Order: sequence, then structure tokens, then C-alpha cells
Amino acid sequence: MSRPDPSHSLNLQALANSSQPLSGTVLLQNLERLAHETIEPKPDLTVNWQADAELRTGKSGQQDTWLHVQASTSMPMTCQRCMGEVQVPLHIDQWYRFVASEEIAMADDDASEEDLLVMAPQFDLLALLEDELLMALPLVPMHDECPVTPAFSAGILDSPDEADEKPNPFAALVGLKKI
Repeated sequence: MSRPDPSHSLNLQALANSSQPLSGTVLLQNLERLAHETIEPKPDLTVNWQADAELRTGKSGQQDTWLHVQASTSMPMTCQRCMGEVQVPLHIDQWYRFVASEEIAMADDDASEEDLLVMAPQFDLLALLEDELLMALPLVPMHDECPVTPAFSAGILDSPDEADEKPNPFAALVGLKKI
């Protein structure tokens, strides 16, 4: 079921009770921190996402709220090898379990395979999507094979002939050497 942008206030409990997934598209430029990582945020770049919440019986016998988030996009970034533009595909597929407090989250974090978040009356789904996409960015974006050969230069190198013409800086010390 496609609904309008969840904005920054999603009621997870209501979403879990409805058993209806949310899906949508958000402009990349609306995710400011993520847009900052692109070469130039183009107005037509989008992030497609889907979120589905469900209730599961936990170890204590109480109902736990779980959220499954998926998102994908392709971002133009600077290849760190050839300095040209490279399209970087980003995909996330993550489950979260919500707990009542930060203390419970800290206590259960090491024993849990899933990510734990603290339940809030209004949940900011777009902020979570942006955080996950930022963490999915490669440390060093680059082409598998650059379309152009990278030009490496740090200055003009001396030719072998010129290197022979330079005087040895230690040549003057030879005359001072005592046998």
C-alpha cells in the first residue's frame, strides 16, 4: 500500500496493528546529509523505500514491535581513482526491534542479533532511512574499472640523463676523509 511520505512522525504501533506496509519515494535532496555526499544533488534523484511493522511475541511473553526497512538509490559520487563520476548503488534491508527504554536497549544489545531502538510515540522513519544509507556508503567510492586511465602526477620527474649531471653532495667530503 503506497501512502504519502511518512514525514518525521510515524506511529509504529498503529503501523504494526494495521499490518499494512508503507512504501514511497523521497527526493534525495530532502535527505540533506545524504545529498551532501553526492557530486551535485540533482533534483530528480530519488530514494525508493518500504517499511513494514509487525508484532511478535518476545521472550518475556509480551508483544514486541519490529520494523523491517528496505531502501535503494543510486548516487553520483567522485571516483577516488580517476576523479570522474561514478554511480554508487545503495541498498539497505534491515530489521529493528523496539524496546521500552534506553536501559533495556543497552542491556540487550550484545545478546541481540537485530538492531534495537527505543520506542517513541512518533518515530522519524526518514531520519532512520538517511542514517542507514549514510552507513551503506563506501569508504572509497571508485569504479571497478575506470573509463579513463588515471593521470598520476606530483610534479616533473627528472630524466635519467639529468640525474647524472647533478653533483654528488658528498663529493666534497671525500677530500676531508683521513685514512
